[in-house]
Amino acid sequence: MIAPLIESKAVSKRFTKKLDVAGRLARGLGADLDDETVHAVDRVNLSVNKGEVLGLVGESGCGKSTFGRMVAGILEPSEGAIHFEGKPVSGQNPAERKAATLAVQMIFQDPFASLNPRMRVEEIVGEAPRVHGLVSRAETSDYVDEVLLKVGLDPTLKRRYPHQFSGGQRQRVGIARALAVKPRFLVCDESIAALDVSIQAQVINLFMQLREDFDLTYLFISHDLSVVEHISDRVAIMYLGRIVEEAPTEQLFAEPNHPYTRALLSEVPRLDQRKRDFAPIKGEIPSPLDPPDGCHFHPRCPHAGPRCGRDVPDLQTLSAGRRSACHLNSEAGTA
Repeated sequence: MIAPLIESKAVSKRFTKKLDVAGRLARGLGADLDDETVHAVDRVNLSVNKGEVLGLVGESGCGKSTFGRMVAGILEPSEGAIHFEGKPVSGQNPAERKAATLAVQMIFQDPFASLNPRMRVEEIVGEAPRVHGLVSRAETSDYVDEVLLKVGLDPTLKRRYPHQFSGGQRQRVGIARALAVKPRFLVCDESIAALDVSIQAQVINLFMQLREDFDLTYLFISHDLSVVEHISDRVAIMYLGRIVEEAPTEQLFAEPNHPYTRALLSEVPRLDQRKRDFAPIKGEIPSPLDPPDGCHFHPRCPHAGPRCGRDVPDLQTLSAGRRSACHLNSEAGTA
Protein backbone atom coordinates (compact mmCIF):
# COMPACT_ATOMS: atom_id res chain seq x y z
CA MET A 1 0.00 0.00 0.00
CA ILE A 2 1.10 3.56 -0.70
CA ALA A 3 1.78 5.47 2.51
CA PRO A 4 -0.26 8.63 3.15
CA LEU A 5 1.52 11.83 2.18
CA ILE A 6 0.99 13.19 5.70
CA GLU A 7 0.03 11.17 8.77
CA SER A 8 -0.21 12.07 12.45
CA LYS A 9 0.19 9.27 14.97
CA ALA A 10 -1.13 9.90 18.48
CA VAL A 11 -0.11 13.56 18.20
CA SER A 12 -0.67 15.77 21.24
CA LYS A 13 0.26 19.36 21.99
CA ARG A 14 0.28 21.02 25.38
CA PHE A 15 1.23 24.58 26.24
CA THR A 16 2.36 25.17 29.82
CA LYS A 17 2.45 28.57 31.50
CA LYS A 18 4.81 28.53 34.46
CA LEU A 19 3.93 30.41 37.62
CA ASP A 20 5.57 33.82 37.95
CA VAL A 21 7.59 34.85 41.00
CA ALA A 22 4.52 35.97 42.93
CA GLY A 23 2.73 32.71 42.10
CA ARG A 24 5.65 30.57 43.21
CA LEU A 25 5.92 32.57 46.42
CA ALA A 26 2.21 32.15 47.10
CA ARG A 27 2.46 28.42 46.44
CA GLY A 28 5.38 28.22 48.86
CA LEU A 29 3.16 29.83 51.50
CA GLY A 30 0.50 27.17 51.00
CA ALA A 31 -1.69 28.55 48.21
CA ASP A 32 -3.25 25.95 45.91
CA LEU A 33 -1.55 27.14 42.73
CA ASP A 34 0.11 25.21 39.93
CA ASP A 35 1.39 25.71 36.41
CA GLU A 36 -1.39 26.15 33.84
CA THR A 37 -1.40 23.60 31.02
CA VAL A 38 -3.53 23.99 27.90
CA HIS A 39 -4.39 20.65 26.31
CA ALA A 40 -4.63 21.99 22.74
CA VAL A 41 -4.44 18.70 20.80
CA ASP A 42 -5.05 15.28 22.34
CA ARG A 43 -3.72 12.08 20.66
CA VAL A 44 -4.87 12.80 17.10
CA ASN A 45 -4.51 10.06 14.49
CA LEU A 46 -5.19 11.44 11.03
CA SER A 47 -3.87 10.82 7.53
CA VAL A 48 -4.05 12.71 4.25
CA ASN A 49 -3.47 10.83 1.02
CA LYS A 50 -1.71 12.27 -1.99
CA GLY A 51 -3.97 14.41 -4.15
CA GLU A 52 -6.93 14.71 -1.77
CA VAL A 53 -8.41 17.56 0.24
CA LEU A 54 -9.11 16.83 3.90
CA GLY A 55 -11.36 19.36 5.61
CA LEU A 56 -10.75 19.85 9.34
CA VAL A 57 -13.75 21.42 11.11
CA GLY A 58 -14.42 22.51 14.67
CA GLU A 59 -15.40 25.37 16.96
CA SER A 60 -12.94 28.16 17.73
CA GLY A 61 -10.41 26.99 20.29
CA CYS A 62 -10.76 23.29 19.50
CA GLY A 63 -7.10 22.95 18.46
CA LYS A 64 -7.42 22.68 14.69
CA SER A 65 -5.00 25.54 13.96
CA THR A 66 -2.47 24.12 16.44
CA PHE A 67 -2.71 20.78 14.67
CA GLY A 68 -2.18 22.50 11.31
CA ARG A 69 0.95 24.21 12.60
CA MET A 70 2.34 20.86 13.76
CA VAL A 71 1.69 19.36 10.32
CA ALA A 72 3.47 22.36 8.74
CA GLY A 73 6.45 21.94 11.06
CA ILE A 74 5.94 25.29 12.80
CA LEU A 75 5.25 23.59 16.15
CA GLU A 76 6.75 20.40 17.54
CA PRO A 77 4.34 17.83 19.02
CA SER A 78 4.49 17.26 22.77
CA GLU A 79 3.77 13.59 22.11
CA GLY A 80 3.39 11.42 19.03
CA ALA A 81 4.86 12.04 15.60
CA ILE A 82 4.08 13.57 12.21
CA HIS A 83 5.00 11.26 9.33
CA PHE A 84 5.82 12.43 5.80
CA GLU A 85 5.53 9.71 3.15
CA GLY A 86 5.66 7.05 5.83
CA LYS A 87 8.70 8.35 7.71
CA PRO A 88 8.62 10.30 11.01
CA VAL A 89 9.79 13.86 10.36
CA SER A 90 11.64 13.99 13.69
CA GLY A 91 13.83 11.04 12.67
CA GLN A 92 14.86 12.32 9.24
CA ASN A 93 18.37 13.37 8.35
CA PRO A 94 18.97 17.09 7.57
CA ALA A 95 18.49 16.67 3.80
CA GLU A 96 15.22 14.75 4.24
CA ARG A 97 14.01 17.22 6.86
CA LYS A 98 14.66 20.15 4.52
CA ALA A 99 12.81 18.42 1.66
CA ALA A 100 9.82 17.70 3.92
CA THR A 101 9.82 21.29 5.22
CA LEU A 102 9.70 22.72 1.70
CA ALA A 103 7.09 20.16 0.60
CA VAL A 104 4.62 21.25 3.30
CA GLN A 105 3.67 24.93 3.35
CA MET A 106 1.05 26.89 5.27
CA ILE A 107 -1.35 29.65 4.23
CA PHE A 108 -2.57 31.71 7.18
CA GLN A 109 -5.91 33.27 8.05
CA ASP A 110 -4.93 36.93 8.12
CA PRO A 111 -3.01 37.81 4.95
CA PHE A 112 -2.01 41.22 6.30
CA ALA A 113 -0.53 39.90 9.55
CA SER A 114 1.34 37.07 7.81
CA LEU A 115 3.15 39.32 5.30
CA ASN A 116 6.13 41.47 6.24
CA PRO A 117 4.92 45.09 5.81
CA ARG A 118 8.47 46.29 5.12
CA MET A 119 9.10 43.95 2.20
CA ARG A 120 7.92 44.37 -1.35
CA VAL A 121 5.94 41.52 -2.92
CA GLU A 122 8.93 40.62 -5.09
CA GLU A 123 10.99 40.00 -1.93
CA ILE A 124 8.17 38.23 -0.08
CA VAL A 125 7.62 35.71 -2.87
CA GLY A 126 11.19 35.42 -4.11
CA GLU A 127 13.12 35.19 -0.84
CA ALA A 128 12.51 31.52 0.05
CA PRO A 129 13.19 29.97 -3.39
CA ARG A 130 16.39 32.00 -3.65
CA VAL A 131 17.59 31.08 -0.16
CA HIS A 132 16.89 27.40 -0.71
CA GLY A 133 18.64 27.35 -4.07
CA LEU A 134 15.57 26.75 -6.24
CA VAL A 135 16.45 29.78 -8.38
CA SER A 136 19.50 31.99 -8.72
CA ARG A 137 19.48 35.68 -7.82
CA ALA A 138 19.45 36.58 -11.53
CA GLU A 139 16.42 34.34 -12.17
CA THR A 140 14.41 35.48 -9.16
CA SER A 141 12.57 38.38 -10.78
CA ASP A 142 11.29 36.32 -13.73
CA TYR A 143 10.42 33.45 -11.40
CA VAL A 144 8.34 35.75 -9.19
CA ASP A 145 6.49 36.95 -12.30
CA GLU A 146 5.58 33.35 -13.17
CA VAL A 147 4.33 32.58 -9.66
CA LEU A 148 2.24 35.76 -9.47
CA LEU A 149 0.58 34.92 -12.78
CA LYS A 150 -0.31 31.48 -11.44
CA VAL A 151 -2.30 33.03 -8.59
CA GLY A 152 -3.99 35.65 -10.75
CA LEU A 153 -1.88 38.72 -9.90
CA ASP A 154 -0.36 41.21 -12.33
CA PRO A 155 3.48 40.88 -12.17
CA THR A 156 3.82 44.64 -12.64
CA LEU A 157 2.54 45.01 -9.05
CA LYS A 158 5.47 43.15 -7.53
CA ARG A 159 7.23 46.34 -6.43
CA ARG A 160 4.34 47.26 -4.16
CA TYR A 161 4.09 46.69 -0.41
CA PRO A 162 1.35 44.54 1.21
CA HIS A 163 -0.65 47.56 2.44
CA GLN A 164 -1.11 48.66 -1.17
CA PHE A 165 -3.23 45.59 -1.96
CA SER A 166 -6.80 44.58 -1.14
CA GLY A 167 -7.49 41.69 1.23
CA GLY A 168 -8.10 39.24 -1.60
CA GLN A 169 -4.92 40.32 -3.38
CA ARG A 170 -2.91 39.96 -0.17
CA GLN A 171 -4.18 36.42 0.27
CA ARG A 172 -3.08 35.66 -3.29
CA VAL A 173 0.37 36.98 -2.36
CA GLY A 174 0.37 34.58 0.59
CA ILE A 175 -0.57 31.71 -1.70
CA ALA A 176 2.16 32.76 -4.15
CA ARG A 177 4.72 32.77 -1.33
CA ALA A 178 3.73 29.18 -0.44
CA LEU A 179 3.77 28.02 -4.07
CA ALA A 180 7.18 29.60 -4.74
CA VAL A 181 9.04 26.69 -3.07
CA LYS A 182 7.13 24.11 -5.14
CA PRO A 183 5.26 22.41 -2.30
CA ARG A 184 3.27 19.21 -2.52
CA PHE A 185 1.06 19.79 0.52
CA LEU A 186 -0.67 22.99 1.65
CA VAL A 187 -2.11 23.62 5.10
CA CYS A 188 -4.84 26.24 4.64
CA ASP A 189 -5.69 27.65 8.07
CA GLU A 190 -8.99 29.56 7.81
CA SER A 191 -7.44 31.04 4.68
CA ILE A 192 -10.67 32.65 3.41
CA ALA A 193 -12.30 33.58 6.74
CA ALA A 194 -10.97 37.18 6.70
CA LEU A 195 -12.21 37.88 3.16
CA ASP A 196 -15.47 39.26 1.80
CA VAL A 197 -17.93 36.59 0.65
CA SER A 198 -17.52 37.49 -3.04
CA ILE A 199 -13.73 37.26 -2.72
CA GLN A 200 -14.00 33.97 -0.82
CA ALA A 201 -15.52 32.31 -3.87
CA GLN A 202 -12.66 33.52 -6.08
CA VAL A 203 -10.01 32.21 -3.67
CA ILE A 204 -11.77 28.84 -3.32
CA ASN A 205 -11.85 28.51 -7.10
CA LEU A 206 -8.15 29.40 -7.17
CA PHE A 207 -7.38 26.64 -4.65
CA MET A 208 -9.28 24.12 -6.77
CA GLN A 209 -7.51 25.22 -9.95
CA LEU A 210 -4.06 25.06 -8.30
CA ARG A 211 -4.87 21.58 -7.05
CA GLU A 212 -5.39 20.41 -10.63
CA ASP A 213 -2.47 22.34 -12.09
CA PHE A 214 0.17 21.28 -9.54
CA ASP A 215 -1.23 18.01 -8.15
CA LEU A 216 -1.47 19.53 -4.67
CA THR A 217 -2.79 17.96 -1.49
CA TYR A 218 -4.62 20.10 1.09
CA LEU A 219 -5.44 20.13 4.77
CA PHE A 220 -8.23 22.70 4.68
CA ILE A 221 -8.96 24.04 8.17
CA SER A 222 -12.22 25.94 8.55
CA HIS A 223 -15.26 26.51 10.75
CA ASP A 224 -17.43 27.14 7.66
CA LEU A 225 -19.18 23.86 6.87
CA SER A 226 -20.55 25.06 3.52
CA VAL A 227 -17.02 25.83 2.27
CA VAL A 228 -15.68 22.52 3.55
CA GLU A 229 -18.52 20.64 1.88
CA HIS A 230 -17.70 22.33 -1.42
CA ILE A 231 -13.94 21.81 -1.51
CA SER A 232 -13.17 18.66 0.53
CA ASP A 233 -13.00 14.98 -0.37
CA ARG A 234 -13.02 13.91 3.28
CA VAL A 235 -13.95 15.74 6.48
CA ALA A 236 -12.65 15.33 10.04
CA ILE A 237 -14.58 16.88 12.93
CA MET A 238 -12.53 18.08 15.92
CA TYR A 239 -13.85 18.82 19.40
CA LEU A 240 -11.63 20.05 22.24
CA GLY A 241 -8.43 18.65 20.74
CA ARG A 242 -9.80 15.27 19.62
CA ILE A 243 -11.08 13.94 16.33
CA VAL A 244 -14.65 12.76 16.97
CA GLU A 245 -15.63 11.77 13.43
CA GLU A 246 -14.04 11.30 10.02
CA ALA A 247 -15.81 10.36 6.79
CA PRO A 248 -16.07 11.05 3.05
CA THR A 249 -17.69 14.46 2.62
CA GLU A 250 -20.92 13.33 0.98
CA GLN A 251 -21.45 10.57 3.54
CA LEU A 252 -20.73 12.78 6.55
CA PHE A 253 -23.13 15.52 5.46
CA ALA A 254 -25.85 13.01 4.56
CA GLU A 255 -25.56 10.73 7.61
CA PRO A 256 -23.55 12.23 10.48
CA ASN A 257 -22.83 9.68 13.22
CA HIS A 258 -21.36 11.49 16.22
CA PRO A 259 -23.80 13.60 18.30
CA TYR A 260 -21.51 16.63 17.98
CA THR A 261 -21.40 16.31 14.19
CA ARG A 262 -25.18 15.98 14.06
CA ALA A 263 -25.55 19.08 16.22
CA LEU A 264 -23.21 21.08 13.98
CA LEU A 265 -24.90 20.06 10.73
CA SER A 266 -28.40 20.61 12.09
CA GLU A 267 -27.67 24.32 12.40
CA VAL A 268 -26.31 24.87 8.88
CA PRO A 269 -28.74 27.29 7.17
CA ARG A 270 -30.69 25.56 4.37
CA LEU A 271 -33.42 26.86 2.09
CA ASP A 272 -35.74 23.94 2.85
CA GLN A 273 -35.58 24.64 6.62
CA ARG A 274 -36.29 28.37 6.69
CA LYS A 275 -39.14 28.11 9.22
CA ARG A 276 -37.25 25.97 11.75
CA ASP A 277 -36.29 27.60 15.04
CA PHE A 278 -32.58 27.98 15.71
CA ALA A 279 -31.42 25.85 18.67
CA PRO A 280 -27.70 26.12 19.45
CA ILE A 281 -25.75 23.31 21.09
CA LYS A 282 -26.46 23.47 24.81
CA GLY A 283 -23.71 24.60 27.14
CA GLU A 284 -20.29 25.98 26.35
CA ILE A 285 -17.17 24.25 25.13
CA PRO A 286 -15.15 23.26 28.24
CA SER A 287 -11.83 24.91 28.97
CA PRO A 288 -8.76 23.18 27.50
CA LEU A 289 -7.08 24.01 30.82
CA ASP A 290 -9.32 21.44 32.51
CA PRO A 291 -10.99 19.18 29.92
CA PRO A 292 -13.66 16.78 31.21
CA ASP A 293 -12.94 13.11 31.77
CA GLY A 294 -14.14 10.48 29.33
CA CYS A 295 -15.69 11.84 26.17
CA HIS A 296 -15.00 15.56 26.00
CA PHE A 297 -18.45 16.20 24.53
CA HIS A 298 -20.45 14.39 27.23
CA PRO A 299 -21.32 17.53 29.31
CA ARG A 300 -23.20 18.89 26.26
CA CYS A 301 -24.43 15.62 24.73
CA PRO A 302 -28.16 14.77 24.96
CA HIS A 303 -27.32 11.04 24.75
CA ALA A 304 -24.61 10.94 27.42
CA GLY A 305 -24.60 8.10 29.95
CA PRO A 306 -22.39 7.14 32.89
CA ARG A 307 -19.76 5.54 30.65
CA CYS A 308 -19.36 8.75 28.63
CA GLY A 309 -18.03 10.64 31.63
CA ARG A 310 -15.74 7.78 32.60
CA ASP A 311 -14.14 6.22 29.49
CA VAL A 312 -12.49 7.86 26.49
CA PRO A 313 -14.22 6.51 23.35
CA ASP A 314 -12.01 4.98 20.67
CA LEU A 315 -12.18 6.25 17.11
CA GLN A 316 -13.89 3.14 15.71
CA THR A 317 -14.07 2.21 12.04
CA LEU A 318 -17.72 2.09 10.98
CA SER A 319 -17.18 1.49 7.26
CA ALA A 320 -14.53 2.09 4.61
CA GLY A 321 -13.02 5.52 5.27
CA ARG A 322 -15.43 6.29 8.09
CA ARG A 323 -14.59 6.50 11.80
CA SER A 324 -16.42 7.86 14.82
CA ALA A 325 -15.54 8.18 18.52
CA CYS A 326 -18.81 7.56 20.34
CA HIS A 327 -19.81 4.92 22.90
CA LEU A 328 -23.20 4.66 21.17
CA ASN A 329 -21.43 2.71 18.40
CA SER A 330 -20.27 -0.04 20.77
CA GLU A 331 -22.36 -2.93 21.98
CA ALA A 332 -22.21 -1.75 25.59
CA GLY A 333 -23.52 1.68 24.57
CA THR A 334 -23.35 4.26 27.33
CA ALA A 335 -23.95 1.90 30.25
